[in-house]
Amino acid sequence: MKRKTEKKQYVVIGLGRFGRSVAIHLEANGCTVLAIDKNERYVNFVSEYVTRAMCMDMTDEDAVAELGLGNFDGAIVTIGEDTNAAIFAIICAKEQGVKRVIAKASDEMQGKIFRKVGADEIVYPEREMGCHLAKNLAFGNFLDAVELTADYSIAEIPVLNQWVGRNLKELNVREKYRVNVIAVKSAGQLEMSPSADRAFLAEDVLVILGKNEVLKKLSTLI
Repeated sequence: MKRKTEKKQYVVIGLGRFGRSVAIHLEANGCTVLAIDKNERYVNFVSEYVTRAMCMDMTDEDAVAELGLGNFDGAIVTIGEDTNAAIFAIICAKEQGVKRVIAKASDEMQGKIFRKVGADEIVYPEREMGCHLAKNLAFGNFLDAVELTADYSIAEIPVLNQWVGRNLKELNVREKYRVNVIAVKSAGQLEMSPSADRAFLAEDVLVILGKNEVLKKLSTLI
């Protein structure tokens, strides 16, 4: 695949659930995507969402050599269930000049192997999703929460009933609740750094930053 535009170009190798999601979202966000898998059903499914989809066995050296992987900005290898195929894909991508190779691993041992053969980054989707779910459960009634450090997180919270019709200045949120409201989601729009005079609506969702212990206490008020 030769460069015709300034769009970033990625090859996604392995179209299981995670790989399909990566490929589709990369394309949806303005990237050019080549999606590869040896499962024809997966290839057919993703073909309508990406620039190009190919049915190929990544252990076929001759076929892989013709891909021109060096033209891509990055390769995402998500063949987690077939370690040998994933290793071959990583090696081929690096040998053909791909500067950034990201590999999906199912555990630490597989991750170490992938790094040894050239992967620049390792992702653990199942583990990361488990941590994210645990964080949300720990914060109780929050809609979502993302940990920034061991002590601080950003969380989404539906506006409290007692806050409806009042603004940040009246509520004195920073002093009283020890959190910062960094954005408001309203009617499908995200309003960053809301004005201190903006009155909250019942359907608003607040994006707040604070210490984890404070956020957990705040969640009990919802």
